[in-house]
Amino acid sequence: MKASVIVFPGSNCDRDVAVSLAAASGTSPRMVWHAETDLPKSDLIVLPGGFSFGDYLRAGAMGARSPIMRAVIDAAHAGTPVLGICNGFQLLTETGLLPGALMRNAALKFVCRDVFLRVTQPDSLFTARYVQDQVIRVPVAHHDGNYFADAETVARLEGDGCVAFRYCDGAGSVGGAANPNGSINDIAGVFDPARRILGLMPHPERLADPALGGTDGQPMFASLVECLS
Repeated sequence: MKASVIVFPGSNCDRDVAVSLAAASGTSPRMVWHAETDLPKSDLIVLPGGFSFGDYLRAGAMGARSPIMRAVIDAAHAGTPVLGICNGFQLLTETGLLPGALMRNAALKFVCRDVFLRVTQPDSLFTARYVQDQVIRVPVAHHDGNYFADAETVARLEGDGCVAFRYCDGAGSVGGAANPNGSINDIAGVFDPARRILGLMPHPERLADPALGGTDGQPMFASLVECLS
């Protein structure tokens, strides 16, 4: 699998996700600087976590207009899978590749802790190694992770099976304190209609190796390798 990780000024999880991809595939991804205009031929594009351009103006707003994003958008429209994690999810909504927006956390505070997620949709190249309603533990680290979309869009996401993960407690129950940011319907990650683009706020790359304290994120990278190799 040939993967490309897009690196922005302020990215801070680009190396983490590169390590996870290399461990799963045996091949190091290409690290593509945001100012480039050409994208290497890729089986997968990853927009990593961090704070592109310091989140000035609005999280992801400036990064979404970096030169390389035109190539990313074109590749996504042509069917290349794209994974956006945290700031990458914000970039996907800013470019229109995914619907909705990531707003300030409901408590107006930065949140950095492990959360539980319930796998809502295992039928995708990102989630094929998980099972329906499986509960996994992964970290979040964001100030603008409150996913919002209008009622019509949310109904469409729900009806089309485009909700990938929901925040939950350790037993799989959603709602209340299990939701770290106030996201509508406890949504932690969404797909495009073809399920070839995934945006999620939690960080699977931060729990993808026993040395990190857990491996619940590892199946996502194994699934991508299995489906795209």
